[in-house]
Amino acid sequence: MTQNKCFFLLLFICTSLFTSNKATAQDYSDDWIGYFSYLNIKDVSQGDTKVYVAADNAIFSYDKNTNEIITLSTIQGLSGETITNINYSEVNELLLIGYDNGLIQVYDEYNQTILSVVDIVEKPTIPQANKSINHFNIVDDNVYISTNYGISVYNLEALEFGDTYYIGTNSEQITVTQTAIFEGYVYAATGTGIKRGLLSNPNLIDYQEWEQIIGFSWSGVEAVEGKLFMARNNRRIYEYINNGFQEKSFYANSIKDLRAFDNQLIVTTESELNVYNSDDFSNVAHVVATADFDTKFTCGLIDASNSIYVGTTGNPAIGKSGFGILKTTINDVALFDEIHPDGPLLNDFFKIKIESGHIYATHGGYDVYFNPYTVSNSRSGVSHYFNDFWQNIEYDSILEIASNPRSLSNISIHPNNPNIAYISSSISGLLKLENNIPVQFYNGDNSTIQPFFTVNHFVHASTFDSEGSLWVMNSRSDYPLNRLKDDQWTSYSFLDLIDPGTNNQGFSSIIFDDNDNMFIGSHNYGVINYDINSSNFNHISEEEEGMPSTAVKTLTIDNNGQLWLGTDKGLRIVYNTDQFVNGEAEVDNIVVLDDGIARELLFQQYITDIEVDGSNNKWVATLDTGLYYFSSDGQETIFHFTKDNSPLPTNDILDVDIDDVNGVVYIATDKGMISYKSEASKPQVTLENAYVYPNPVRPNFNIISDKVKIRDLSENVNIKILDIEGNLVAEAETNTNSRFKGYNLEIDGGTALWNGKNLGGNIVASGVYLIMLNDLDTFETKVLKVMVVR
Repeated sequence: MTQNKCFFLLLFICTSLFTSNKATAQDYSDDWIGYFSYLNIKDVSQGDTKVYVAADNAIFSYDKNTNEIITLSTIQGLSGETITNINYSEVNELLLIGYDNGLIQVYDEYNQTILSVVDIVEKPTIPQANKSINHFNIVDDNVYISTNYGISVYNLEALEFGDTYYIGTNSEQITVTQTAIFEGYVYAATGTGIKRGLLSNPNLIDYQEWEQIIGFSWSGVEAVEGKLFMARNNRRIYEYINNGFQEKSFYANSIKDLRAFDNQLIVTTESELNVYNSDDFSNVAHVVATADFDTKFTCGLIDASNSIYVGTTGNPAIGKSGFGILKTTINDVALFDEIHPDGPLLNDFFKIKIESGHIYATHGGYDVYFNPYTVSNSRSGVSHYFNDFWQNIEYDSILEIASNPRSLSNISIHPNNPNIAYISSSISGLLKLENNIPVQFYNGDNSTIQPFFTVNHFVHASTFDSEGSLWVMNSRSDYPLNRLKDDQWTSYSFLDLIDPGTNNQGFSSIIFDDNDNMFIGSHNYGVINYDINSSNFNHISEEEEGMPSTAVKTLTIDNNGQLWLGTDKGLRIVYNTDQFVNGEAEVDNIVVLDDGIARELLFQQYITDIEVDGSNNKWVATLDTGLYYFSSDGQETIFHFTKDNSPLPTNDILDVDIDDVNGVVYIATDKGMISYKSEASKPQVTLENAYVYPNPVRPNFNIISDKVKIRDLSENVNIKILDIEGNLVAEAETNTNSRFKGYNLEIDGGTALWNGKNLGGNIVASGVYLIMLNDLDTFETKVLKVMVVR
């Protein structure tokens, strides 16, 4: 019986092509956390005690002795690009990481640093499509790097490039998938044949010095104990014998990986892994997927203890995720241990939503025109994070209650029970999850949600109102607005505005202000205000009304009741929503001074999301240009996070949400999710639960940079810090001593931060300090004590 056990735990030249062009990656682990998927495996490599595993754009190591798992991601300095190949050098204690854009990163295991080598990325004579790193072949201190343009040699001791070989006809760039060293030659598997060059030849940069020994297209070449084996793209393995080729094996699927260990050859196809004794090519192990692990194989290796590690990947066509690494042994190849870090189903995030510490995420969605059929992961489940653990809902489990639950997108979490979530499907309707179990699917059969045609329901934005009713937008319908209240459905016609309903491609947002006024973001009709009692519509969409586009991608109401809206061509604000409701809406852009020149903030930028934190500051997500953090009025850019200055894996930000309790900002991209510790928590109604931490402040705490936090403050407070003799040490007031202004004591929403300095700018001495809190609106007071030990 199969058992499951999871440990989550270039042109011909006579000199070197590249010059040394390196940078040390920054570690962002102090303020950032990464949430990456490690289920779909690209490559695997091993040392004596560890196995290194590459997922889509992150890496983990697995200790064979302790089962300990350690992750590497953009938080530690990885690039976030798609990984194609890795190889570990035990002698040098270095892990080489290759990417599809030509980047190479070198992870120093001893110093735990990452070096980025960008020579190939920045080489203008190599087309972008030819820069992919296909294979690392480590020979002593040299690495033969197989790429889509040829072969480059990199020295691990000097950490610099040597020669580059363009081995196509007339020095053309051709794809080299793998190299092997055999009997004094370097052999290269290419798309046009097997080529070889004499290693002792000092002129290998001349393509004429390379001999083609056979034509056709080859995916791999590997030397094992005095023998040379080659993988051809016709699903066959050959041995090179006496200048001829002998077929050794034929497979049902294409060969994905070819490698050697001691005297063994490991051949991995999509459906099986085989280990052969190179002496007689006898089969030592034959590994296939089991019913419990219905997956595709990508790579594999065997170690000295005869443990086998198989990389897996999912099948998007049927909504299957991979299983990370499957570990088995020669003695029982049907017994698997599943090895990977805890994580979401996929790195391709679409929408996220947070409520009471619960994070729900979808991965399917739709394109910029609300088309659900063009996305790559239309068949995918829901990732759910709670209590530091992912509790994911697989696509298979949703299939049990719906025939085609594809393109899951927008999320609404029940405000009184975060274990209940409603997930929109652009195909099938509306999914209800309860305690991670799919319990209901609403569609044309059991609700007012109606399909656009056949089974295509095009359900998008949703939200809860102040009374606990769920509102759901049903796009391309004459009755697009639907309400679920007390288990009863009601729908509302938009024909007075949108006639026919198919004239609008989709609804991106639906929100309510403090007066329960409803605002809806649409693709073709801008921002819509609808009164269900009077059936009255107001909307703004035209350029003459101040709108840069009819396509509104996101809406939010800030703490001052102002309506912020993001379009595919910029940012706009409605300062007075009452005027909007009365049919007199005024739409404004934000004008800022840039080197003394007035310009529109985020002019023509594609805005995907706007979120408001506890300080009323704005987090604005964009496509192409990263994530912005603006002051409450948008006049000051506090942060602008991009791929270059943060651990963002991409500048395409698809969604953002904020945990109001702790101020952590979660950022969703199509290459993973990360979070940023902003400290801007939501103000509380009273000072009753206010507290200070750390307490005591010990000598090893960096008080200047990490700061003492005073949490759960009310909305409008004065704070005085006094020493034990009653002398004023620091003072701050809401809206005056705001964060990022350089104050020693600053207030950010419901949190105050003190850098330990007094009014004179000096760090305070050891002692007990009193923190006097005074609510300026209610006159409530509270006194806290904090001990500082230096």
